[in-house]
Formats: sequence, structure tokens, C-alpha cells
Amino acid sequence: QVQLVESGGGSVQAGGSLRLSCAASGYTYSRYCMGWFRQAPGKEREGVAAIDVDASTGYADSVKGRFTISHDSAKNTLYLQMNNLKPEDNAMYYCTVDSWDPLLPKFSKYGGSCAGGLIQWGAADFRYWGKGNQVTVSS
Repeated sequence: QVQLVESGGGSVQAGGSLRLSCAASGYTYSRYCMGWFRQAPGKEREGVAAIDVDASTGYADSVKGRFTISHDSAKNTLYLQMNNLKPEDNAMYYCTVDSWDPLLPKFSKYGGSCAGGLIQWGAADFRYWGKGNQVTVSS
């Protein structure tokens, strides 16, 4: 059974930093795609950052240069370092993991890319999710 447990959210002033963690267990994919989504009230869940088993990363335009995704394979923990936070980053943040098969439509549409699939295809068809962690940024 795949389990994803997030931690590290909280409240910070604009310009501050937070680091989210996601401890993953129970998946056995030799090739996987992991990442972070966020959802603000009244808005759809949007992809923020992705990383694949080869450590290739991708980011939504809104967070490029401010957020960094990483994965510690020894601890099987996914991280999202968020710097220079802005009020528009206010949202519930969710981590996700799924098998990375470039032939699946959610990836093949974007050249087989994990980041393309996660960020552009969206949340649909990603099967495993954490419960979410709130990030609040005050101006």
C-alpha cells in the first residue's frame, strides 16, 4: 500500500522560506514520477514541481527560480524547498507519486516527460496522494 506523509507546512511572511517533506513508502516502481501539486480555495489543483527516477526536474512557470524539488532515495523522502514566498503561493500542498510509463497518455503527450505530465496534464490520473499540508504566506 502506497503511503505519502507530508510535513513542514506553516505560516510565513512574504519573502520567507519553507521546506515541505513527503515520506513515501509502499511503492515498488522501478521507474517513478514524483512531485508536488497545490490547491488554493476555489481553484483547481495545479502541478508545481516534478522529479523522476533519473533526477530530472521540472517546475511551473510561477515557481521557477524560487522552488526546488529534490528526492533523497536513501530516505525515500521528497522535498520542496520554497524560497521568496509570495501571497499567491497560499495553498494546500500535496505530494504525489506514480509509475512513470512514457507511453501513458499523461506522459506521452509531453514527449514522455514526467515533469510535462505532472505539471501540464494535471492531477487527473495520478493515483497516490498525501493528505496535504497548508502553506500560508502573509503580505
